[in-house]
Amino acid sequence: MYRHGTLLAIASGKGGVGKTWLAITLAHALAAQGASVLLVDADFGLANVDIQLGLMPERDLSHVLAGTIPLAAAVTRHDAGFDIIPGRSGAAGLPQGCLTDLLPSLKSLASHYDLVLLDLGSGLDPTLRHLAAVADALLVVITEDPTSLTDGYAVLKLHGQDCARPIPTHIVVNQASSPASGARVFATLAQACRRYLATTPDLLGIVRRDDRVRDAIRRQTPLLRRHPAAAAARDVEAIAQIIHA
Repeated sequence: MYRHGTLLAIASGKGGVGKTWLAITLAHALAAQGASVLLVDADFGLANVDIQLGLMPERDLSHVLAGTIPLAAAVTRHDAGFDIIPGRSGAAGLPQGCLTDLLPSLKSLASHYDLVLLDLGSGLDPTLRHLAAVADALLVVITEDPTSLTDGYAVLKLHGQDCARPIPTHIVVNQASSPASGARVFATLAQACRRYLATTPDLLGIVRRDDRVRDAIRRQTPLLRRHPAAAAARDVEAIAQIIHA
């Protein structure tokens, strides 16, 4: 679906939609399907990829932004088969110069991977919007919650204003009570986008609500390892197959 070295930004308008869990599980599923993947925790306010995976990295994005190490030196290998650059918490509202210095290194590092997933923070912070605008594609995570739908629409609206060029935009409906319910949620969002934004994102997939997701997070273990037969695991694997095709 995408060329080698693609930067895929993963965003959401609000917290609590399972965005980071989805980014982790998608990275794992892509790696299991033979893709080389780098997951970058770009949530500068509440970075938690390392927490969900039970990692204690010695180097993270804070060292890169401080100029003490190059970006490549912050890469940590997870035994599930994908690489991670852990994030830096408590740094919302980074100066623009930090991103200006970071982006060329990120683009260069991306050339060594099939896909780089940028797990952005939730919300509409200008720093997050800038990262989404320079990516090659955008994936917005929503749920059946009406506020998630509204906030997801806001992400898409501002993204259209921020981008100098149109880029592929995808939706994943997470924590869906059923595939049919998830499809209805997407249809509502798509209708609003067609009417008010004159564009329509594509539905990349629907991930069913699954109690085993919570168990895997509590155990700090990837879902595909702890519960490989879970409904949510199969749904994310299907999304990975589309991306990796």
